[in-house]
Amino acid sequence: MYSGCMSTPERLIESTRELLWERGYVGTSPKAILERAQAGQGSMYHHFKGKPDLALAAIRRTAQEMRAAAGAVLGGPGTPYERIEAYLRRERDVLRGCPVGRLTMDPDVIADDALRAPVDETLDWLREQIAQLVEEGREQGEFAPSLDGEEIAAAVVATVQGGYVLARASGSPAAFDAAVRGLLSLLARPKSRAR
Repeated sequence: MYSGCMSTPERLIESTRELLWERGYVGTSPKAILERAQAGQGSMYHHFKGKPDLALAAIRRTAQEMRAAAGAVLGGPGTPYERIEAYLRRERDVLRGCPVGRLTMDPDVIADDALRAPVDETLDWLREQIAQLVEEGREQGEFAPSLDGEEIAAAVVATVQGGYVLARASGSPAAFDAAVRGLLSLLARPKSRAR
């Protein structure tokens, strides 16, 4: 499953990341982690203090990857609208859901301040990046002057996370795609009509 060059701690982190996404915190047992990582029985406690410590490392890694992927698109070329559009339309495994967003629905993650912190920080970071793009677009006349960057950023994140939920509920990415198209049509500034 994992390449032979991946260290045991890396295999443990990657296995935990996958299991958290698939099963949640409670469903991610130490036995399941060790089996997926193809690691010996004592290896988790040799490299980590326990399941919470390993889960924190996995959540941090997932958050870092999400920031890197979103940052590459939001900080990439194009106008502010084009970059937001690129973020909304970027390739995702819609039916699997967001690996960070799904953690917000896990009561054990939310109840633990340390486990919740990387999730909060990542969603805050994402909203800040989008809000800055909206403000930049307003200054350039690309977005309506009445748009509030923080409110639009919250709407973008809510559309993505809600789109995942709708897609998973229906078993089809069509609901996610419809939500994205709807939001983009609301963001697009109407072209002034020539008279």
